[in-house]
Amino acid sequence: MKTPFKTLILSLSLIGFIACNANNKKPQEHLAEVVKTEKHPHPNKQFIKVALLLDTSNSMDGLIDQAKAQLWDIVNELSYAKYGQDKPNLQIALYEYGNDGLNGDEGYIRQVISFSNDLDDISKELFSLTTNGGNEYCGQVIQTSLNQLNWGNNPDDLKLIFIAGNEPFTQGKVNYKDAATNANEKDVTINTIFCGNYSQGISTNWKDGAKLTNGDYIAINHNQKTVHIASPYDDKILILNRQLNKTYIGYGSRGRDKVAEQAIQDRNASSYGYANAVKRSVSKSSHFYKNSSWDLVDAIENDEVVIEDLKEETLPKELKGKSETEIKAYIEAKKKERAIIQKQIQDLNVKRTKYISEQDKSKNNNSLESAMTKAIKEQAKKKKYTWD
Repeated sequence: MKTPFKTLILSLSLIGFIACNANNKKPQEHLAEVVKTEKHPHPNKQFIKVALLLDTSNSMDGLIDQAKAQLWDIVNELSYAKYGQDKPNLQIALYEYGNDGLNGDEGYIRQVISFSNDLDDISKELFSLTTNGGNEYCGQVIQTSLNQLNWGNNPDDLKLIFIAGNEPFTQGKVNYKDAATNANEKDVTINTIFCGNYSQGISTNWKDGAKLTNGDYIAINHNQKTVHIASPYDDKILILNRQLNKTYIGYGSRGRDKVAEQAIQDRNASSYGYANAVKRSVSKSSHFYKNSSWDLVDAIENDEVVIEDLKEETLPKELKGKSETEIKAYIEAKKKERAIIQKQIQDLNVKRTKYISEQDKSKNNNSLESAMTKAIKEQAKKKKYTWD
């Protein structure tokens, strides 16, 4: 009896010793794993996630033009949103549907860009859209966006779909009611924008498509030209925008291309009017305009790059051959310069907005931008978002 008992005691002691020794052997590795798991690029922040589903059939040239001309209005309006004391992040996804140039086996649907906070990429992809043909399957494009996009599980996020088109909502093999059921399960609100007569949109089930998720139904004149009102502050803002561009430090394989892309999207905005270029400049002065994947200032600020780890070949020409101290000083100087310029643009925009409000007597509320911002604000209130 004694021998088995002693053996049992010795075995338990040995197991306990091995376990304790294993726990004490790699405490730093265990800690590192915990820190890595808990780190999040946007701690304690909410997201406004907007999926824009645009009909790109032949009859939708006006809609695409409005989207291109009003993108920065939408971004600027959303930049004033707050959740408590926090400013939420923005992600936009873009789909096109109803274009005969797309794959018919996939319902003539294409994901143009997944959820992204890269405003230059979003602008680039939006300006790439063209129209052609037309088989518009609303239920299927909604379901596709629900399946493909990462909507997340944060109950405080504002998750919205905006689908715009002008054919019956019932077309296609996916029933829009089934898609709406799936949207409700994911806490996603579907808003429908009918391009045409309000009553016709109701009779073709666009209103019902929104009602099923407590979304908004809106009818717009998609062929209405966007009117941008000039202000006495525009020239100063555009001068500051050119100065702002010079504060970006492209690095890595994408750096040079993205610096060039930034200028291209400035020109794209200008193609829809002088004042529209101003609106993009205002967007670039907001907290939404972050470029840590290619700009050293944003990358360092967001702890995505460590200066000591940068390789010589990834640096732009102005930093090649510089010491770590010189590189740090250069980046810090650009950071301060950028903050000053962005503040100046924001201050001028306050005056600009007031001036335009006094000048604009049309009170146009029949455009894509006004439809989207009105719906977003109303639905944001339900989740306790506020606007400055």
